[in-house]
Amino acid sequence: MIASLDQTDSPAGPIAFAVNEAGELVRISFLDGVNEFTIGEELARDGYKVSPASELTTPAREQFDAYNRGELLTFDLPVALHGTEWQKRVWRELMNIPFGQTRSYGEIAAVVCTTRASRAVGRANATNPIPLVVPCHRVVGADGSLTGFGGGLHLKQALLEHERRIVQQMEDAPEGTQRTLLHAG
Repeated sequence: MIASLDQTDSPAGPIAFAVNEAGELVRISFLDGVNEFTIGEELARDGYKVSPASELTTPAREQFDAYNRGELLTFDLPVALHGTEWQKRVWRELMNIPFGQTRSYGEIAAVVCTTRASRAVGRANATNPIPLVVPCHRVVGADGSLTGFGGGLHLKQALLEHERRIVQQMEDAPEGTQRTLLHAG
């Protein structure tokens, strides 16, 4: 298996991302985060041989750039979710959280199985290999507090602030003006 590796910016700093031969996103890593392993090491552990950026990374780069500008509210990228059935169920539910909104771990647990599984939802979030596109940054504590985010809470805060700022700009836009937004997906 080969993964094309590329980098771009995000509202939380630079990110590295990789797509497989089918163009599916397989990994995202926040480079300003506190990471135990590099994205290259994670890809190698997952059985990928890493190649440099190619035309396969272009769709992801374009969508990341549109998200950064506040022009994209929902990613429409093919993703390869590799994990247990439980993890994949949680990750798919995260993809249903609207741009600029949050859900608690308990709310996610209630949708995927039971309200008593909020810690298991937290563990699934912690192992999410595709943050941002699978928006685990939108999951908060029951009281709305920021809890847990791979790489550091400063990254989660930056992403949530970016989304809130875009939503506020949309709400503050004068009546009759339309902001061009992409709702891919």
